[in-house]
Amino acid sequence: MSSNGFLDTPELLAFRAQVEAFLAAHWKPVKGPERAAHERAFRLLATEHGYLYRNVPKVYGGSEQPADILKAQIIQQVFNRARAPMEVPGVGYGMLVPTLLGCGEEWQKLQFVPPTLSGEIRWAQGYSEPNSGSDLASIRTKARLEGDEWIIDGQKIWSSGADKAHYLFMLARTEPEASKHAGISYLLVDLRQPGVTIRPLRQINGSEEFSEIFFDGARTPANWIVGQRGEGWKVSKTTLSAERAGFIGAAEGSVTLHRKLVELAERCQYNGRPAIEEPRIRDRLIVLEGMVSAHYHNMQRQFAQRLAGQDAGSVALMNKLIVTRIAAEVADIARDVLGDDFMLSPFGREAEAGPEKWLNQYLGSLGIAIAGGTSNIQRNVIAERGLGLPRDPAMAS
Repeated sequence: MSSNGFLDTPELLAFRAQVEAFLAAHWKPVKGPERAAHERAFRLLATEHGYLYRNVPKVYGGSEQPADILKAQIIQQVFNRARAPMEVPGVGYGMLVPTLLGCGEEWQKLQFVPPTLSGEIRWAQGYSEPNSGSDLASIRTKARLEGDEWIIDGQKIWSSGADKAHYLFMLARTEPEASKHAGISYLLVDLRQPGVTIRPLRQINGSEEFSEIFFDGARTPANWIVGQRGEGWKVSKTTLSAERAGFIGAAEGSVTLHRKLVELAERCQYNGRPAIEEPRIRDRLIVLEGMVSAHYHNMQRQFAQRLAGQDAGSVALMNKLIVTRIAAEVADIARDVLGDDFMLSPFGREAEAGPEKWLNQYLGSLGIAIAGGTSNIQRNVIAERGLGLPRDPAMAS
């Protein structure tokens, strides 16, 4: 499967050749202690050539290119094929930068955006809280203004990479008398201070990707608020207006995952023969291929609609749910293909290859159904917003 059907015009083929030539001249993977500095220098050069941070103005460290989702897609494809680093991963660029560009003060953009793009500073997100479930507006972490500082008390949870982050962007209740959505403000906080305690959370696979954060009189300057006081809910909904090439990328990820599963079934033995020849395994792989193909072509359709300036409508509400279901089915089939080898523990290992990697895939698939919005809530969104069905009586009361 390939998305090149949209990308085979003479102009775009010439652009692809240009990107490939740039990588051939300037990118070579480096391992060891020099890797981080090598990737940082490459990102800077790629930005100067207009390939990275295309949606960010030059004054803030970006390449300030016109929005063009086709060129963005080509860049992603060519860089991924060469295993060249793209933008610094994480919530800093993915969430905070577009929020600051859309809602931040000029000094906030100048102070925080450039070092975020370079990777000099790292961010974590402080939205979720214990007992708030999927109702983000029910947060209880409080911030009160005393002089020229906000004083913060409360707790956040499921903050990715918080134990390695320098700063946090968070939602806090600053107007306790206001309604749930109206009483929230969007604050930036330095995590390296007294009054902040970060505790990594051990996951089922032994890793510690997430942390919980406790605030006990933590402080942040009064002007480290993004947007107006009490309008944090609106600020948190800010989305990137320039192009982001996630449409086909998400589908291609499912295609790649399915291909690797087929390769696994070809290598592994099942009842004395390759698992790919076992009828039950083969049937499940064929059904999965149908799901992946439907997902891929559905995303192609949405991509074409976006090119035409059309809204994909309620169909787009299904994207995350489909990706979640495919990941879960891949993990289930891999478990059956591997058999006893699936019991090998990934604890303390990188799990880059072998059965341990598939066990991580399986355990990770359990969390995907929760991360970024639970599947059950997403089904409600599809039913109510997409299909116009009435709300659940228990939720409506």
